[in-house]
Amino acid sequence: MKKNILAILVLFLAACSGNRHEDKMIFRYNESAGIATLDPAFAKDQSIIWPCRQLYNGLIELDTALQIQPCIAKRWVISPDGLTYYFTLRDDVFFHKSPLFGTPDSTRRVTAEDFVYSFGRITDPAVVSPGAWIFSDVASTEAPNDSTFIVRLKEPFAPFLSLLGMVYCSVVPHEVVEHYGKEFRSHPCGTGPFKFQYWKEGVKLVLRKNPIYFEKGLPYLDAVAITFIVDRQTVFLEFVKGNLDFMNSLDASYKDEILTLDGQLKEKYADRIDMVSTPYLNTEYLGFNMEEKNSVLRDRRLRQAINLGFDRRKMMRYLRNNIGAPGVGGFIPKGLPGYSDCGYEYNPEQARHLIDEVKKEHGSLPKLKLSTTANYLDLCKYIQQQLGLLGLDIQVDVNPPAALREQIAQGKVEWFRGSWVADYPDAENYLSLFYGPNRTPAGPNYTRFDNPKVSKLYNQARSCTDPVRRTQLYHTIDSLVMQEAPVMVLYYDQILHFTHKNVSGLRSNAMNNLDLRFVKIL
Repeated sequence: MKKNILAILVLFLAACSGNRHEDKMIFRYNESAGIATLDPAFAKDQSIIWPCRQLYNGLIELDTALQIQPCIAKRWVISPDGLTYYFTLRDDVFFHKSPLFGTPDSTRRVTAEDFVYSFGRITDPAVVSPGAWIFSDVASTEAPNDSTFIVRLKEPFAPFLSLLGMVYCSVVPHEVVEHYGKEFRSHPCGTGPFKFQYWKEGVKLVLRKNPIYFEKGLPYLDAVAITFIVDRQTVFLEFVKGNLDFMNSLDASYKDEILTLDGQLKEKYADRIDMVSTPYLNTEYLGFNMEEKNSVLRDRRLRQAINLGFDRRKMMRYLRNNIGAPGVGGFIPKGLPGYSDCGYEYNPEQARHLIDEVKKEHGSLPKLKLSTTANYLDLCKYIQQQLGLLGLDIQVDVNPPAALREQIAQGKVEWFRGSWVADYPDAENYLSLFYGPNRTPAGPNYTRFDNPKVSKLYNQARSCTDPVRRTQLYHTIDSLVMQEAPVMVLYYDQILHFTHKNVSGLRSNAMNNLDLRFVKIL
């Protein structure tokens, strides 16, 4: 199959300039996962987040360096006790045009009361938004006038402002939402640089330039067209032919065709394709079930030995083309304050010593079952082989993704593959996986790790308003967690964006937020 694909590529390379619309700039990308909704209240997956970021705005936004910037809120003040946030809104932001507004120009200005409504909608039990947790620390919201929006917290939560950059926190108009009800998913109305035009589910979604967007002169594009081709090899061919302007990341089936072993773009593509690589706030890991009473993995020495017993750097070179950084530090990924080198380098001698200690206490070690999905089978097979050289008998159990998630949530697996993509750019989001009260299903603590000292420091960090002190606390927590080794960090992921040479102005950041406002197609 791979040879056939490469043969077809040769035929298409001459056509890589692709099709260009003479008088319109239309940016085309594919979403293999499909799009379930265009309602920001349900924007929990990247496939939904990307189009919603073009359709909606919130109080703030995150720039390419993940710094908080004004958006609909032009400025804000936080009370000294960290409990009250005062936002002053712009007065030139209007919703996309809709006859439901009943105004002569079919639109209306955004006011503070719209944010009271939008935030309240996310926490409404009848809506069942997966983003309701964002407002778990919110005591109340208030709109004393059209341009002032106030949020009061139950207790200080230092990362709260960055939380407001999530798509869940977008402003929506009550007139349109209430008219369409659940069908708002396919009749979106926001304030973003693009407005809804057309959607044939499973075929194509089209967004058009918003002529009343508040950032004057933007966007440059006339439209965005999203297709839903499922087969990733076909997507790659369409990109090479020039029928797609953008491709995000790579599939294992063709990564060696376009990249060298060192993760560089191969020479034959360099004159027609641009590749941008940036760190991604995604930590890939293997987790141990700390409540599995009959598992020898409850012995910390064995978990440490497993961490020491495989070469992450070799794994990244030969199985990932060096896409990403070896996970030799803590759980907090590179790029966030709090990251440290408190993890594990390859040390088979020390690993053997720890395994021998465990054997003296427990006797011969049983077969260990590692549960994963097909996409990560190659990594798990590599780890199986490396640990086998140390005398550990590892069984790799492949599961459908949904089934594995359910088993992890119910605590039915002793050792599993997981990943954590940042919801917001603060290390607290990563350390929440090791906070005792967050044990699944109450929260994201999938390993069921519970250390009183870690939980105490975590609570201190959450409410600490001094960024330097908070970073110190994050570093200490991460170091304590890695000593206990409830997880083994595999790697810190990397974003790869591919565009043709005639595309410029594409912006992103370490959370893989797609910003199309500044894109031009020559």
